[in-house]
Amino acid sequence: MARAERQIFAEAQVGPDPEPRKFAMGAQLLRAGVVSSDDIVSALAHQGREAGRLPDVLRARGLVVERDLLDVEARNWGIRLIDLTTALPDPRLIDAVGASNCLRYGLVPWRRVGDVTVVALSRPEEFRRLRPMLEARLGPVSAGLAPARAISAAVHAWRGPRLAQAAENRVPAAESCRGWPRLHRAPRVMTALVATVTLALAAPVGFGLGVLGFALLSLAMLVGLKLAAAAAALRAPEPQALPATDAIPPIVSIIVALYREADIAARLVRRLARLDYPEELLDVILAIEAGDHVTLEALNAAELPPWMRVIVVPEGEVKTKPRALNHALDFARGAIIGVYDAEDAPDPDQLRQVVARFQRSGPEVACLQGVLDYYNPRTNWLSRCFTIEYAGWFRLILPGIARLGLVVPLGGTTLFFRREVLEELGGWDAHNVTEDADLGIRLARHGYRTELIATVTEEEANCRALPWIKQRSRWIKGYMMTWAVHMRAPVLLWRQLGPRAFLGFQVMFLGTVAQFLLAPLLLSFMIVPLGFHHPLFAALPPVAAWTMAGIFALSEVANLIVGLIGTSRTRHGLSLWWVPTMKLYFPLASLAAYKALVELATKPFFWDKTTHGIFDQTAASKG
Repeated sequence: MARAERQIFAEAQVGPDPEPRKFAMGAQLLRAGVVSSDDIVSALAHQGREAGRLPDVLRARGLVVERDLLDVEARNWGIRLIDLTTALPDPRLIDAVGASNCLRYGLVPWRRVGDVTVVALSRPEEFRRLRPMLEARLGPVSAGLAPARAISAAVHAWRGPRLAQAAENRVPAAESCRGWPRLHRAPRVMTALVATVTLALAAPVGFGLGVLGFALLSLAMLVGLKLAAAAAALRAPEPQALPATDAIPPIVSIIVALYREADIAARLVRRLARLDYPEELLDVILAIEAGDHVTLEALNAAELPPWMRVIVVPEGEVKTKPRALNHALDFARGAIIGVYDAEDAPDPDQLRQVVARFQRSGPEVACLQGVLDYYNPRTNWLSRCFTIEYAGWFRLILPGIARLGLVVPLGGTTLFFRREVLEELGGWDAHNVTEDADLGIRLARHGYRTELIATVTEEEANCRALPWIKQRSRWIKGYMMTWAVHMRAPVLLWRQLGPRAFLGFQVMFLGTVAQFLLAPLLLSFMIVPLGFHHPLFAALPPVAAWTMAGIFALSEVANLIVGLIGTSRTRHGLSLWWVPTMKLYFPLASLAAYKALVELATKPFFWDKTTHGIFDQTAASKG
């Protein structure tokens, strides 16, 4: 062992526990001339109101240089700084504690000196609490101090691949789609496909009538669910902003998964900086895929604030948003975990509203879903239709579904979770391309509830036809996978959800997929009023034909009601005359559905990336 390294070992060893010196941390900083008295008074005032650590308050508000702060903190606790960049930790010691535990607790076992293991921590006051766990795995331990970013970088340097594998397999296999086979490796599916084609060729009219019957039944069920949800939402009292409670607000960690976002990175930083939440309690993690140098360079140019950090997601078998979220979860410090998308612009008071709702809710409320809207609704016809669709879904249908006690299929952003529940369920399914909707089902299966909260996040409407189809195909593919995964054990699902929620799950997932796939068949009956012959219509008895016409009419009425009421509840002021044009908008999803079906058989885990940053919020607001 080199002399310098022996000196570091000797200096890093302290007594049984690191103990603070005679002076408080603020006094030590003043004595060292690191901060001014005015800055200390300001930081202590925030610390008293928000219960944050004084060093974290100073960091978050940019009142101190990191190196100076660490020097004073090390002296205050009677321990030495450990430079993890020049002397990496022993990976065997990391394995003894577990890489995920190291990230969760902000520590890394560094080196063993004799019988004592030196553990580098970013929060030395946690050493006493963590010591029993550390000694059970490492034997006698002593504490050292290192920056949080250096600790995570050291763990990542040695155990990045293991962390990547863990992120891909957190969800139990029984509730994950990671074992999804390709079509040529699924003999039962191939057999069913051959049998279906054979039946269609042998009896085309009879087969067509059977498919038509299923399409009409699923449409009728969806219309019924839509009207019931709308009625339930309209009966609910008008949502009000919640006042703050007297409870101490917790740390909130926000995870944003970014990939190829060179045009959005700087704008994202500006938008999240508008959040009105104490900076020392705000922990924003930007999860960037390894090798995504474009996004990393853009973030470096954006000058990230102290409360925002970049975490690199190591290479793995799949490259999906949920895998990045799982990896970032181990780095998060908050008791509440939130998820935003790259283009999001949340209401400034959103986090305060979320914290107040969680503090007023019982432990069974594990997730809060915010309202999603668009900041470019007038870009073109497609963006107007997308805005109308979201208005009806998030302001009417989802609140109604939650009020009816049904399973809430989550949206991919403006989601907030109790951390302990998220970890209990294994986070997100890294292989599911609609990880949000899947997680909503798993929350319900395990007895937890999701509530809607009246706070809005605006994002960018995908208003170009081909990217819209690609994005929608990913959503539909995920719905297909989610339904199939949770129907592996239908009896168990029935018991966990209950009869009503089980039926609602079938309508929302199987019914929605069926409508997208069978919409061309239903639309083909539009030729009948024009005098053209339709073989299936000719085979229908008059009662069936009138029943079909009635279902079609009721469906159009339901869509108009939801679209008109939902749009009227937004702040965009869009003309309601755009709502009837949705009749031309929804058939686009059929193209997406067939694309999804092909991908489900050939490349089920492929994530068709949506490009963001095409339309700037500022420019859109002026249009």
